[in-house]
Amino acid sequence: MRLPVPRGPISEFLIERLALTPAGRWSEPPPITGDPLFADDFQLALFVAYELHYRGFDAVEETWEWNPALISFRNQLSGAFEVALESKIERLPVATGEVESRLKTVASADAGPSLSRFLESHGTVEQFREFVIHRSIYHLREADPHSWVIPRLDGRPKAALVEIQADEYGGGDLTRMHSFLFAGLMEALDVDPTYGAYVDAVPGTTLATLNLMSTFALHRRRRGAAMGHLALLEMDSSIPNRRYADGLRRLGFSHEDARFYDEHVEADSVHEAIAAHDLAAALAQQEPELASDIVFGAEALAFVESYFGNHLLSAWERGRSSLWEATTART
Repeated sequence: MRLPVPRGPISEFLIERLALTPAGRWSEPPPITGDPLFADDFQLALFVAYELHYRGFDAVEETWEWNPALISFRNQLSGAFEVALESKIERLPVATGEVESRLKTVASADAGPSLSRFLESHGTVEQFREFVIHRSIYHLREADPHSWVIPRLDGRPKAALVEIQADEYGGGDLTRMHSFLFAGLMEALDVDPTYGAYVDAVPGTTLATLNLMSTFALHRRRRGAAMGHLALLEMDSSIPNRRYADGLRRLGFSHEDARFYDEHVEADSVHEAIAAHDLAAALAQQEPELASDIVFGAEALAFVESYFGNHLLSAWERGRSSLWEATTART
């Protein structure tokens, strides 16, 4: 991935330094001001800092990944992000045996206008293109954030996580790997399936959805939140994915074109019980002190996804693009 274009002083500070060698001078970073939750400049900087732990950037030295000054800066960003999340999501006491029922409550809550219903019944081809561009920031690496948690678990929860992740990676079959299937969907919609191609095209509301996963998964102390996040993803995706698939077929796309969504309808219907019972509830039984954070992780996902969906629907209702850069066709 190439380094993205800065969107303000925070991302500019980080991106300019990554173009240098890690041995260069690290000056004082600009202050973090305002609400960081969905701010474009802040979220881009946090995304760039986390990406060094994934596939990195062209022409950026790999030794930056564990540079102490950069890690310190990243911790400032992730800390501000966590504080902002905690200020928006009320934490209530969670008994160990309540985790599964609380996750089901979050999954069944009405989070406002439905993006999947809109795309199923009314979405245009151009709106589907925009949607998959937004989602490509996550789906082209789909299982990777949660895989960071595998060595941080033990026993039954670890086995459940590995079972879910194995399916996400296609059980060893490249043609069934979910990121591979999503790239095929992008090809069908005539958008660029290259990893990271659209980082410059998506707003902070989109980057926040991935930064949330990384913040939970890359910090061992947030392993409970990471597993609550994953549990809700698995519990709350079969119906939306069926709608996305039906919306594509309504627009004349083939079953093969919609295979990514059809695969999730089947896989997530199986994963739902595993994620809620064998992963999240079992983890709370094993480590009761994580019960509240497991539920918090699910609620945080619902919170950022609500903002994401509302951003897209609001833009489309006004006849505008939902992208940071309104360029969706492949160049």
